[in-house]
Amino acid sequence: MHCHAPDINTRSGSARTGVRAPRRLLTVLLGALTAAILALVPWSGTAVAHGSVIDPASRNYGCWLRWGSDFQNPAMATQDPMCWQAWQADPNAMWNWNGLYRNGSAGNFQAVVPDGQLCSGGRTEGGRYNALDTVGAWKTTDIATDDFTVHLYDQASHGADYFKVYVTKQGFDPATQPLTWSSLQLLTQTGTYAPANNYDIPVSTSGLSGRHVVYTIWQASHMDQTYFICSDVNFT
Repeated sequence: MHCHAPDINTRSGSARTGVRAPRRLLTVLLGALTAAILALVPWSGTAVAHGSVIDPASRNYGCWLRWGSDFQNPAMATQDPMCWQAWQADPNAMWNWNGLYRNGSAGNFQAVVPDGQLCSGGRTEGGRYNALDTVGAWKTTDIATDDFTVHLYDQASHGADYFKVYVTKQGFDPATQPLTWSSLQLLTQTGTYAPANNYDIPVSTSGLSGRHVVYTIWQASHMDQTYFICSDVNFT
């Protein structure tokens, strides 16, 4: 952003010379102030936006949805403590809820995303999303039937080579246990999806109840770019 002080035209050359110096100083000061303000504003990432699961809401999308307009409210600490610790760790993990991906995994996901790091994509993006791995009672989305739909929003229209949707096994408690590959069961693997903004992935389950994590892997089509997405749900 560039801030320019408007030119002031005076009738005499001496008067014009007299105002140029302070106006030039004002321009410099305004430019410095603008840069300082921009440095304090969290970067939203919309210029290079990608995508994520918005229903059932991913952990960081849900935190942004509930608190994005009020993320400094101390009431979050008691009302939504898992989001509170995530906002405190790195607000950009929520502002950039659509940027949790890794490049170049070559399909070998368990090698690049260790146990306990599934929700951060193996501590991708310099560790920005690490707080999403924190074990605790994350807010859940209620699912009332065995069959449901994972809805993913792809702002950049990358398309998909495929989606894999997992859910934690019955008896695993994500509120007290770190998420591991062995705690997951594969529900569905899709074929390709043409580039679009919205994708629906139908999922069928059986015999699940209580708190679970739905884990979605999105292999984008435009390059070897993979998204790793945790959504907390409650099967009612």
